[in-house]
Formats: sequence, C-alpha cells, structure tokens
Amino acid sequence: MYFPFYWDPTMILIIIGLIISGLASMYVRSTYSKYSDVKSKRGYTASDVCRQILNASNLENVRLEGIRGNLTDHYNAQDNVLRLSDTTRNSSSVAAIGVAAHEAGHAMQDRDNYGPLRLRAALVPVTNFGQTAAFPILLLGMFLGGEGMLINIGIMLFSLTLLFQLITLPVEFDASKRAIRILEEQNLLTREEIPQAKKVLNAAALTYIAAVIASFLSVMRLILIFGGGRRRS
Repeated sequence: MYFPFYWDPTMILIIIGLIISGLASMYVRSTYSKYSDVKSKRGYTASDVCRQILNASNLENVRLEGIRGNLTDHYNAQDNVLRLSDTTRNSSSVAAIGVAAHEAGHAMQDRDNYGPLRLRAALVPVTNFGQTAAFPILLLGMFLGGEGMLINIGIMLFSLTLLFQLITLPVEFDASKRAIRILEEQNLLTREEIPQAKKVLNAAALTYIAAVIASFLSVMRLILIFGGGRRRS
C-alpha cells in the first residue's frame, strides 16, 4: 500500500510551497522593519490613529485593546474588539499606523456586513473540521485498498483550507484599500507617507497570496498521489 507521508517525487510541491511562504514572510518582516524606523510627521501613535478611524466610522463601540507579541494585531468581530500588538499600539511609525488602519478596515467591513468577511467567518468551523478529518479519512481510504469515495472525500475536506484562503484574499485586500483611503481622507499621514504605508500593506498581502499557492500545491500533491489510477502495493 502506498503511504503518502514519506518522501516521494511530489514532495517537491510541498518544498516549493514552503520556500514561497518563507520568502513572503521574510519580505513582510523586512518591509515592516524598514518602515518601523520612519516616524510619522503627524506624531500620532498607531493606537491614536486607530481610535480616530473607528470614531470617524461610527464605530465608537469597538473596544481598542493591547495584545502581546509582534504583528499579532487583529479585529475580533465576535467580541467587538480590535487588538493591537505591543510593537504596534504605542508606535508612531508609518508601518505601525498602516497595520492599525488595516485592522480598522476589518471593523468597517463588519459594520458594512461585507460579504466575503461573513463568508470567511462562516467557513471557519467547516475548515477546522476539514483540517482535522481529512487525513484520517484518507488513511482509512488507503487501508481499504484505495477506496475511491473516501479518498475523494478526504481530498475535498483538505481542499477547504484552500477555499478559506482564497476567500481571505479579497477580505485582506479590501481592508488595506479602506485603510489607505481613510488615512488619506483624514490626513492622518502625509502625502509622502501614504505610499510607504501602502508598501507595508502590500508586503503583508504577499503572505496571503503565498498561503494560497502553498495550499494549492498541497492539494495538487494529493491529487497526483491519489488521482486517476491510484497507487497500490
């Protein structure tokens, strides 16, 4: 019986995915670090900017809290809270302000009932189930001699992660678009600083694109292993 969890030629797809993800992660950290040294001329901290954006967007009810870590910033729609990381909230750098505005963009999406955001939230439990169940079902299908239906179900469950990440792309791109627009409209960054904030957010977007590519390559690997005439001992 063929066991797909050891080395085989299709592992090159996983390696390519890891390299792409690693390069994207290195790039976003390098870009963030570069513009972390550029202090905003307005003198606002990321926390100040975030609060101003939320208030101007009729989101005074969204709580602004801190959270430990580096680049752990996120908006939690269930708790109606936006959390800024230690390295972001008290910084007045262009990078930190861009990240904070991006998270405020997610709060605006929630306010506007933005479709992709709602769809992504609905997919979270389904995707988590798929990640948990995919490989046990694939293993069961293999032990039953390459049972086609179980293997197809396993691949489909595994593919839910790819679907989730595809839906994440418009959510993240739209949040960044909203962030840049409101930074310009409220004059929270100078005209020279807006392109710098864009570079930070564009670099962050590459990590989501890289995740989609890596997931796609992983799905392709399973299809190559199990598709068509399935390998058996």
